[in-house]
Amino acid sequence: MSKFGMYVKFTTVEGKREELAAILMEAAASMDEVDGCEIYLVNYADTEPNAVWVTEVWRDAEAHRASLQAEGAAEMIGRARPLIAGVEQVKLATLGGKGA
Repeated sequence: MSKFGMYVKFTTVEGKREELAAILMEAAASMDEVDGCEIYLVNYADTEPNAVWVTEVWRDAEAHRASLQAEGAAEMIGRARPLIAGVEQVKLATLGGKGA
């Protein structure tokens, strides 16, 4: 059975990449307490100065949906929303590999 994975690209408002990345790193730190989260990585691409990428692997899609209801999630999303100009998601069936 495959796991649920996602690549999420957040394009930020000009000059807000570091601020958004800090909020996403807070989210990453809280994932130790979230059931079903196996990987949550915050990334930059050298060629995209206004983008932050998040790599996620979850036990299943339901665990991901439930994480959005976790304590503090709505508050973090509220702080992040004004910094975001666009979001692109690629949902994946994660088959396995190192770290998964």
